[in-house]
Amino acid sequence: MARKDEIKSAYKSLGKAHSFYDGMMTGTTLLGRLMDKAVWQMDGDDLLEYQSEAFAAIPADFDGKLLEVPVGTGVLSMPVFKTLPKADITCLDYSEKMMASAEQRAKEMNITNVSFRQGDVGNLPFDDECFDAVVSLNGFHAFPDKEAAFSETNRVLKKGGIFCGCFYVKNANSHTDKIINSIYVKKGFFTPPFDTVESLRERLEKMYAEVRVSNVQSIAYFQCVK
Repeated sequence: MARKDEIKSAYKSLGKAHSFYDGMMTGTTLLGRLMDKAVWQMDGDDLLEYQSEAFAAIPADFDGKLLEVPVGTGVLSMPVFKTLPKADITCLDYSEKMMASAEQRAKEMNITNVSFRQGDVGNLPFDDECFDAVVSLNGFHAFPDKEAAFSETNRVLKKGGIFCGCFYVKNANSHTDKIINSIYVKKGFFTPPFDTVESLRERLEKMYAEVRVSNVQSIAYFQCVK
């Protein structure tokens, strides 16, 4: 089974919604599915596609040090971390409330190789080149200082390490762009400026030796090697 298919299987069997946010991220609740269609014009298969692609660069036998930032509620990452029993995983988030939810989820799923730490992606509390992989799911569109976030995630990653994840990009779906700008930005959920698929690829190619970028509607996913 390909790694991407393994991850899809993990999401289908282990992803559980504890809140409205979780339901929207996973499409596992009726209201979540309605929001995914109304805002993102995505169905369950679309969600699984970009989420599995965002994580597929991390092999099943990965046994190095991995940083996830931000962890959020862990609804998208814990099912995959369950498939990485040899990894040494650190989950960081600025929101202690979100991180507490992720920590509870890890306990429920009996994931014991994960630790949690509060912190700012713009000033990561780690040494240079100390992680073998850095994962960021749906975070960069909310970070207020994106330049610092890109710089810091690169700084803590070892040469030859993997940087992968996903986030919102503009100009891929005009319907979604209108909702993001009229609601999500005004409410403070998302913070401009936003990359396009093309500008994200150009940015990452300046920082990483190998880069793959694609998208499902307005969510870009990326897989990079430093």
